[in-house]
Amino acid sequence: MIYNDVRRKAKEIKVGNRRIGGSAPIAIQSMTNTDTGDQLATIEQIRSLEAAGCDIVRITVPDPNAAETILSIRDAGIRIPIVADIHFDYRIALRCAELGFDKIRINPGNIGDEERVRAVCKACAEKGIPIRIGVNSGSLEKQILAKHGAPTPEALCESALYHISLLERYDFTDIAVSIKASTVADMIRANRLLADACSYPLHLGVTEAGGGNRGLLKSAVGIGSLLLDGIGDTIRVSLTDDPIREIEAAKQILQAVGIEGQCGLDIVSCPTCGRTKIDLIPLVRRFEKAVADEHLGDLPVKVAMMGCIVNGPGEAREADIGIAGGKGEAVFFRHGIIVEKIQENEIIERLLRELREIRDKQKTK
Repeated sequence: MIYNDVRRKAKEIKVGNRRIGGSAPIAIQSMTNTDTGDQLATIEQIRSLEAAGCDIVRITVPDPNAAETILSIRDAGIRIPIVADIHFDYRIALRCAELGFDKIRINPGNIGDEERVRAVCKACAEKGIPIRIGVNSGSLEKQILAKHGAPTPEALCESALYHISLLERYDFTDIAVSIKASTVADMIRANRLLADACSYPLHLGVTEAGGGNRGLLKSAVGIGSLLLDGIGDTIRVSLTDDPIREIEAAKQILQAVGIEGQCGLDIVSCPTCGRTKIDLIPLVRRFEKAVADEHLGDLPVKVAMMGCIVNGPGEAREADIGIAGGKGEAVFFRHGIIVEKIQENEIIERLLRELREIRDKQKTK
């Protein structure tokens, strides 16, 4: 809700069957880490990403032969938008446009002279394919780096605006832009500058964030801060991990910042204290596993699991459903109003039953 209230008004673009910018929901992206030439492995990973909740998938296209993989992807019945990630060779971009990729990711400054940029713009315009400009701290133009002395936020923003001007020179405005840096503060500052300087949709991410909790925390701070500013139209959490983890992390970030309609199941629970009379920590873990096992995690429901009756219902008043523990028992409540008393061993099943009923009601609408 916070994001929608203050959201930057970005130009809307179409990427396959998705829209980015405008009032469209935040699109979650990831990138395959298979050899694109291994078509079966790439298709399998794309299916897994789509099943996990990915909205747009990017694949690397290092040579013209790799571009042919898009044909097998479409033959396999996959309709999730596919982005071609291209560096240096403009001919690969032309081939990807010809074959029908849904978006082309390039750095216009590294694909050659103006005629090559013009050729890519023309090919994409004819096919209605948007271009994502990708700028990061390791790819700045020599003159911009010399001017600023380092890949500062101002330098990153200037580079992005320069690349935008290259495409606009040929009347191409079907553009998304990303500025990424491995330093979180630089990434945040650069995107704030760019958000003020252009109206194109912005792709957010902290590049080379790392793996595990470190990568998740850096991405959450960088992406989450900008989303709370109302900045950002699509996100990719770059982790040194299975790409599926990137989707899980992206969902957690959207949930943490409270973007209405994209949060899925939100479980809020107290940290426990001396008043806690139920074994809440393992109880929450078991409930999370049960939710995952029953595939209930996509429900837009807030569930509160509080350790005591003293403040439980009041603190979790904004929750849709929840429990507050007592000694060997708990109260079950909806929207802060106590409905019934249940035994401790009934807590998980009672919450699951309520979630199943909510799911079934949604299916009948």
